[in-house]
Amino acid sequence: MASSQVIGTVPGYKFIKNRRAAVLAFPFNGGQGREGVELGGMHLIEHGILEQLKEMEWETSFEPNENIDTLRPNSDPDIEGLKKPRFVSSVTKKVAEQVSTAAKAGDFVVTLGGDHSLAMGTVSGVFEAYPDACLIWIDAHADINTPSTTDSGNMHGCPISFVMGIAGDIPEFAWIKKCLLPERLVYIGLRDVDPAEKKILKDYGIKAFSMHHVDKYGIGKVVDMALDHVNPNRDRPIHLSFDVDALDPSVAPSTGTPVRGGLTFREGHYICEALAETGLLVAADIMEVNPALEDEQAVFQTVQVGCSLTRCCLGETLL
Repeated sequence: MASSQVIGTVPGYKFIKNRRAAVLAFPFNGGQGREGVELGGMHLIEHGILEQLKEMEWETSFEPNENIDTLRPNSDPDIEGLKKPRFVSSVTKKVAEQVSTAAKAGDFVVTLGGDHSLAMGTVSGVFEAYPDACLIWIDAHADINTPSTTDSGNMHGCPISFVMGIAGDIPEFAWIKKCLLPERLVYIGLRDVDPAEKKILKDYGIKAFSMHHVDKYGIGKVVDMALDHVNPNRDRPIHLSFDVDALDPSVAPSTGTPVRGGLTFREGHYICEALAETGLLVAADIMEVNPALEDEQAVFQTVQVGCSLTRCCLGETLL
C-alpha cells in the first residue's frame, strides 16, 4: 500500500510536522438513541482543554462544527435496520474530510465526540493521510456489528465493520473506502461483546484484549502485546480511538452505555501515556462523553477525565 506519510519535525513525534493540535468537536448523537452525547465535545472545550494544551506548548486550532445539524436530512428511514443512516453518513463524511486535511497538514488530530459512529470518519480520515497506520480501539464494546448482525440498529455499534469493508454494499456509505485491515486493529478493554461480534473477531483473526486480559497480565503488558501485534517494528502511525465507557463507571459515569468492571483511572491514562511515549501517535478520538446523564458532579468528573486523557495523548506525564 502506498504511503503519503509526512516526516515529522516535532521532537519526540515521528510523523507530526507541526506542534499544533487540530481539535475538532462534533456535536453529534445520530449514531445512538440517547440525547446529550452531542454536548460532550463542547463540555471539554468549556472545561479548558484548549488552554491546557497551550500550557503544554501546543499551538491549537479549533473547529466546533456548530452547524452540523444542517446535515440532517428531512427524511431518514432505516436501511437494512440501521437507524438514521443518511444523517450518520453525511456527518461522518464531513468528519473524514476535516480529519484528513488536518492530518495531511502534519497536525496532531484530536476529535471530540459525540457518539462513536463518528469513527467511520476519523478512521477514514487518518488512514487517508497515513495509509500505513494502525488503530488501537479502547472500548467496553467492539463496535464491529454489521447491518445484518446489529440488534439495535444504532450505528455507534457498527463503525469498524464499515471501515473494514465488511458491512455490505450500502450506496449511502459508498464514500467509505475499505481502509482498515484486520491485522492493523487491536482492542483493549472489551467486556460487553455481542455473540455475532465475537464470531467476527474470531473469523477475521482480530486481536482483542478484554478486561480478563488486563486483570491477568496488567495494563503495561497488555499495551506492549497490543503494540507488538499491530506495530511490531514500532514504525507505523497510531490512531487511538477512546470511548470513555472503557473506563469503569466509577471513573467516568456520564456516558451512554456504562458497563461495570472497566479500566481504572490509572489504566486508562497509562494507555494514553504509553502510546504517546512511542512517538508514533498521530490522532486521538475521545468519544461518548454524555453531560446529560448523571448529576453535576458525575458530569464534571467525566469531563475532567476526558481532558486529562487528551493531555496524556499529547505528552503529559506524571513526572
